[in-house]
Amino acid sequence: MVKEMGFYDTLGVQANATLDELKKAYRKLALKYHPDKNPTEGEKFKQISQAYEVLSDPQKREIYDRGGEKALKEGGTGGGGGGGGFASPMDIFDFFFGGGSRMQRERKGKNMVHQITVSLEELYNGATRKLAVQKNCICERCEGRGSRKGAAQVCMSCHGTGMQVRVHQLLPGMVQQVSTVCSSCQGQGQRISHKDRCKACGGRKILRQKKILEVHIDKGMKDGQKIVFHGEGDQEPGLEPGDIIIVLDLREHSLFTRRGSDLVMSMELQLVEALCGFKRPVQTLDNRTLFVTSHPGELIKPEDTKCILNEGMPIYRRPFEKGLLVIHFSVVFPPANFLPKNRLKDLKRYLPEKTAAEEPESMDEDLYIYAELEDCDLESRRRHRRQYYYMEEEDYASTGGVQCQTS
Repeated sequence: MVKEMGFYDTLGVQANATLDELKKAYRKLALKYHPDKNPTEGEKFKQISQAYEVLSDPQKREIYDRGGEKALKEGGTGGGGGGGGFASPMDIFDFFFGGGSRMQRERKGKNMVHQITVSLEELYNGATRKLAVQKNCICERCEGRGSRKGAAQVCMSCHGTGMQVRVHQLLPGMVQQVSTVCSSCQGQGQRISHKDRCKACGGRKILRQKKILEVHIDKGMKDGQKIVFHGEGDQEPGLEPGDIIIVLDLREHSLFTRRGSDLVMSMELQLVEALCGFKRPVQTLDNRTLFVTSHPGELIKPEDTKCILNEGMPIYRRPFEKGLLVIHFSVVFPPANFLPKNRLKDLKRYLPEKTAAEEPESMDEDLYIYAELEDCDLESRRRHRRQYYYMEEEDYASTGGVQCQTS
């Protein structure tokens, strides 16, 4: 039994959510509240990352379900970055979206993640989408130096390291060392006089540019699948360019639901169709028309499930192979008194005979009790019964039990 629901509520999932559901929830929320998009939502982004790290780890999730965050801390997992997990929310984000570890990020520029909404038709047929992105590019005029060649000088405040180290004495014999970005060179490690700065980039070494990417969506791709443009991310002098990562977000379809390589749909039949056969057109995702038919005499019962071979989703990278089209049937019965009583006997002749009911051999008809059927809401009755049970328990507890009177 789950004692706390805080992490589940943070991700907006149920306590029995699968790993795929957790990943989908984290993906949408992390992209929405990422500090690059929402600089004021840093705490929210941290909470989302913490919740995902715990719930995506089976061992941590089991501990959390039993005893909540308190049990995580007592167990040494910390509920966040401990227990062999990630050092920061950004590490979780980069690992999830294929950005690599912190050591890799130090040698490589920042990755950029974009989410695009796609239709089921685009995943079925394949498509090409154009995406305009803004990214940092190294200034071509100064080749990323920020000035004319040889004009930059080593910053004397930080001696070219870009960081300043200050030592504070807390108590006698106890000192604290604090590293901060050099204020003189803003962490660049060098200083450029105003007259020597590059006129194109203003000494910043990089320029903000717009680029149009063509995103090719292959047949059979899935919701949440990533398309990576290697080396197309932000550029920075001395670092390998980062990647641009495109994440597909599937829009809900009005008729079909995708389950792996299968397409699932519902079909409602009238009673006469279920008994005597039917022919129904179904528009496919590539604009063909399937005539779904049942033969006369082939009975379709309520909640029956049938399938059509090779009419599901194309298999990714094997587009000529397809899954199943799965159809769940429901049967609509005619309204009450749809036939006059004198016609019901005609209908009865064509239906299977009813099985003989067992009747007592010698019982006077006056002793029968005729029971009439009524509509009922079972769930409402269960709630009422539980409420009555709790009230009864509270009344009993308030009396303090039964006591014997003594004289």
